[in-house]
Amino acid sequence: MFLLPLPVAGRVAIRRLEVKRCWSHRVAAAAAMTKGLVLGIYSREKENDVPQLTSAGENFDKLVSGKLREVLNISGPPLKAGKTRTFYGLHEDFPSVVVVGLGKKAATVDDQENCHEGKENIRAAVAAGCRQIQDLEIPSVEVDPCGDAQAAAEGAVLGLYEYDSLKQKKKAVVSAELHGSGDQEAWQRGVLFASGQNLARQLMETPANEMTPTKFAELIEKNLKSASSKTEVHIRPKSWIEEQEMGSFLSVAKGSDEPPVFLEVHYRGSPDDSDAPLVFVGKGITFDSGGISIKPSANMDLMRADMGGAATICSAIVSAAKLSLPINIVGLAPLCENMPSGKANKPGDVVRAKNGKTIQVDNTDAEGRLILADALCYAHTFNPKVIIDAATLTGAMDIALGSGATGVFTNSSWLWNRLFEASVETGDRVWRMPLFEHYTRQVVDCQLADVNNIGKYRSGGACTAAAFLKEFVSHPKWAHLDIAGVMTNKDEVAYLRKGMTGRPTRTLIEFLLRFSQDSA
Repeated sequence: MFLLPLPVAGRVAIRRLEVKRCWSHRVAAAAAMTKGLVLGIYSREKENDVPQLTSAGENFDKLVSGKLREVLNISGPPLKAGKTRTFYGLHEDFPSVVVVGLGKKAATVDDQENCHEGKENIRAAVAAGCRQIQDLEIPSVEVDPCGDAQAAAEGAVLGLYEYDSLKQKKKAVVSAELHGSGDQEAWQRGVLFASGQNLARQLMETPANEMTPTKFAELIEKNLKSASSKTEVHIRPKSWIEEQEMGSFLSVAKGSDEPPVFLEVHYRGSPDDSDAPLVFVGKGITFDSGGISIKPSANMDLMRADMGGAATICSAIVSAAKLSLPINIVGLAPLCENMPSGKANKPGDVVRAKNGKTIQVDNTDAEGRLILADALCYAHTFNPKVIIDAATLTGAMDIALGSGATGVFTNSSWLWNRLFEASVETGDRVWRMPLFEHYTRQVVDCQLADVNNIGKYRSGGACTAAAFLKEFVSHPKWAHLDIAGVMTNKDEVAYLRKGMTGRPTRTLIEFLLRFSQDSA
């Protein structure tokens, strides 16, 4: 059969189709080249042992006919815990493979360290591996569960996070997913725990002019409403605070032109609506200049995170709502700035708290306890099962424990044990501090009022601050978490970048999860 040549237009159309197909293949090939892989390897148990890959690592090594083990053997000494090594071109689906050191396979709870060493090793190693992928600007990474999918997810999500919302040049966004068909439920739980902590990090890191009391409350409302339909948010204005006779809170807020907010959030997860709630209270000073007792200018910018207590308790409640925990929770956050002005508290002023007690304000930079006093009084009106408050309260706490652990002051050994057990699991540790009458005497010995907002002596500042709060608590299960020492990270926690930490959000979530299981 004789075929006539195609018209020019037809030949051009076919050529365009061929080019389009060719381009589609290239795009698909490029997409395949945009996924990284993080695999784990354990340390040698004995000197002459061969380092053992995880099961996912072994499977991948078989897939590439032993090339992974081969290049590992010739690339240097065995990987130590938290160290990484990157290999290229081993498999077409994963052009970049990062092998991470997990430490000893048998690592478990270390009674000296008060944490699960194996889980912490996984978090640190996976975070390091994912950052290597991020540095290569690869937008997606599959992560070896490394024997604990939740810990691996936490390491990935926490390790990749960096606050750069206000920068034009941002780090590459990397999405992490579980490699293989392992425990997806545990992986998703880890993502949820880590995302909760990252929300707290975002709130704490955001500059004070961007994170005012009103904006903080609105952001929590948005997150809580999207987390669950079983939530309720009340953003209480100054007029409501005045009606509640929260004179201690108002005395701090009056120094700033920024209006105060009392944020009250409810999560009703219990099938019994009349079930008594747990109440979380968080210090919400969105910027702390110190007031008239003004702070030194060096590092004052860090005081944008003085609402870390409010950030962590609210983020924990958002996470509890996402987990659909079958318990009721109330979150309370008095939010304001502490600023010097002609209207500000003056040293020697006396203010009256919600419970009628008078307070002599000898140091306006001891303001966190003033706003918490009223919030703690209000917390009792919910007839709660437990009251837990969190606050970046004292520099003395940072001096005492540094960034190693959150200081916990509690009148309940039952509550302490549950917080401690949760912290061992998360690696975000707590340490019990004393609530002795010895410290109470130093704050109630007051010339002008019922109680002084600072202790008689310079020593034991974190303890006298807790003793002050105890004057506003009658509940038998109360804990005060002083998180000042864990507010920032330099390089102490390997899976967190430098900046605000959002600690101890995951410990609070784990506490709530365990409490809900015990109550079931």
